Amino acid sequence: MSTILITGGSGLIGTALTDHLLREGHVVRWIGRRATQRPDVRSFAWHAELGAPDEAVRDVDHVVHLAGAPIADQRWSTRRVDELTRSRTAGPQALWRVAERTGWRPRTFVSASGTGWYGAGRWDAPVAEDAPPGTDTIGGITVAWEQAVDRWAAESRVVKLRTPMVLACTGGALPRLARLARLGLASPLGDGRQVMPWVHLNDLVRAYDAALFNADLQGACNVAAPEQPDNRTFMRTLARVLHRPFILPAVPGFALRIVLGGMAEVLMGGGRVSTGRLEAGGWRSAHPGLEGALRDLLH
Repeated sequence: MSTILITGGSGLIGTALTDHLLREGHVVRWIGRRATQRPDVRSFAWHAELGAPDEAVRDVDHVVHLAGAPIADQRWSTRRVDELTRSRTAGPQALWRVAERTGWRPRTFVSASGTGWYGAGRWDAPVAEDAPPGTDTIGGITVAWEQAVDRWAAESRVVKLRTPMVLACTGGALPRLARLARLGLASPLGDGRQVMPWVHLNDLVRAYDAALFNADLQGACNVAAPEQPDNRTFMRTLARVLHRPFILPAVPGFALRIVLGGMAEVLMGGGRVSTGRLEAGGWRSAHPGLEGALRDLLH
């Protein structure tokens, strides 16, 4: 049995991971900007100057860093991009302050990251974790995110899970996309040719479990389902699963740029990622195909 501290534990991924870890018999604590009430989890709040309270990290074996403002909730203004970056780097920095103060060091520091590391361009051949980062906005956000985590590498085993769109029935992008499809508004974004890697929430939870407890995993690891379709195929499959029409023409790129700002480039770009490093650590996708995953989540 281990004690695991999770930043951003009350979010979509954190809640699912917490449920899994508690079922496995581990002790879970949460820390964030405010303490969250959950009877089976002890929760702590950050302190602006001290970082994490000493009590939050006492006897903690592993850290999972999930905290970060939602990528797709607002238009990407300069202010929003700064907020996206700061919300992802604050957690590791706050925990580092308490580590320096107390001498505490976790055995493992696992962090969320994103396939945005590779930028918002387009590519077809699967990229591995040693590919260089993108130099655009999403690449810059993700590089800063990972750099904040990398300072722990001298003290702990660090794993960074580069994650694409997470499919879940209770949050994230899928409920919003499904709502559009049910209204008969399923249509591609831009030209629809951009690749959309994705992962089922349950498979992602299993990836975090592997990162926590498989000592052979280290560094950046891509997480994605084997089937990684283009946007047009994704929306057509979603419409078919919901027995709704697939509509053309597509939503034009200029309209996305007006409404979403810089985030539009993320939605209109993307490519396939290789998951060989994570698979070498024993992880396998239980939901490898898009249609099967959508049926599991939406029916």
